[in-house]
Amino acid sequence: MPGQNAGQGSPGPDAGGRRPTVIAEDLHIVYRVNGAKTGKGSATAALSRIVGRGRERGVRTVHAVRGVSFTACRGEAIGLIGSNGSGKSTLLRAIAGLLPAERGKVYTDGQPSLLGVNAALMNDLTGERNVILGGLAMGMPREEIKERYEEIVGFSGINDKGDFITLPMRTYSSGMAARLRFSIAAAKDHDVLMIDEALATGDRGFQKRSEERIRELRKQAGTVFLVSHNNKSVRDTCDRVLWLERGELRMDGPTEEVLGEYEKFTGK
Repeated sequence: MPGQNAGQGSPGPDAGGRRPTVIAEDLHIVYRVNGAKTGKGSATAALSRIVGRGRERGVRTVHAVRGVSFTACRGEAIGLIGSNGSGKSTLLRAIAGLLPAERGKVYTDGQPSLLGVNAALMNDLTGERNVILGGLAMGMPREEIKERYEEIVGFSGINDKGDFITLPMRTYSSGMAARLRFSIAAAKDHDVLMIDEALATGDRGFQKRSEERIRELRKQAGTVFLVSHNNKSVRDTCDRVLWLERGELRMDGPTEEVLGEYEKFTGK
């Protein structure tokens, strides 16, 4: 099972006989941020020297993910919920191999695709060119992209109110760009597809199309991770939920069970 910090060999099926696609073992992710500059003689600088002895000068650490462990299997759609800054997006970036683990390991079976990374869009190019480039970036043959071009554009709804697909991406609203990213990414079957808030954009019709496409991806034996603050989208799409708070995995279980506890916690 290749992946970031992968160990020797490949883990076999889990206790239920399903094939794991992502395994996180005591995963810690730490950001290092350059601190604000202070004068040598200031009280703040003196305090920083006392408190921060042994640390890199001027560098502040943020422990974004703290000891998270879970196993995801083929055919699962997993929601990631939690307060802002709880580590959801950071966890997805670690699974995608974009962030190194401070401690612990991430194993992946197949190629993880983080929405908006594999289907990267370029602002100065038209939507049409971005569909082609995004498909090529995901490894789709050029002929397949041509065959599915109309389907991708239609799914996004970009042209519902004009011929926007022929305009540069910089003329799009953030919602239009997010819908096109999802449409490009969803045109390919993925081993592991990670979606960060894409279903929050667009009207209910687009959201329903997106939810149906996620269910189709699951049927193709893939695994889908969905970060969302919309509990209804999580309920409609996911059969399992991971709840993160302050970087820690607070709960992992069936959707209704976890969302019920989360809604008690948030009062919503």
